[in-house]
Amino acid sequence: MGLTLYTATSTATGGRKGHVKSSDGALDLELSLPKGLGGKGTEGTTNPEQLFSAGYAACFDSALQLVAGKAKKKTSSSVTAHVSIEKRLKGMGLSVELSVEIEGVTQEEAEELVSQAHEVCPYSRAIEGNVKVKKTVKAI
Repeated sequence: MGLTLYTATSTATGGRKGHVKSSDGALDLELSLPKGLGGKGTEGTTNPEQLFSAGYAACFDSALQLVAGKAKKKTSSSVTAHVSIEKRLKGMGLSVELSVEIEGVTQEEAEELVSQAHEVCPYSRAIEGNVKVKKTVKAI
C-alpha cells in the first residue's frame, strides 16, 4: 500500500433501489434499477454503472492531461466512458469502452497519449485484468 493522499467516503442504503450519499454531502442521489436490468429507470435517479462511468471518464481525462503535459503537448480532450453490465457464466461483470477525442495532436500521438494515460489512470489500474476496456481514439 502507498501513502494515502485522499479518501472519498460514500454510504449506500437500499442497494440499486436506494440512496447514496458522500460523507461531505456533495453527492446525494437516489438510485433506481435501469430499464435494461428490469427496473423502471425512474427519472432523476442514477445507478452504479452511471456513477462508475462518470468517475472513470473524469479520472481518465485527468490522466490524459497529465501525460500530455509531461509530453509538452498542448491539447484539450474529451473522454466518454461507456460502462456495461453483462451476464456471464459466473454471475455479472462489467465492460468498458472509452471514447477519447484529443485536439491538437496527430492520430498517432493521440493513440500514444491514451496508451500512456491507461497506464497511469487509477481506475484503469484498479480494474486491470478484471474488466475489458476498449479504447476508441480520435484526433480532432
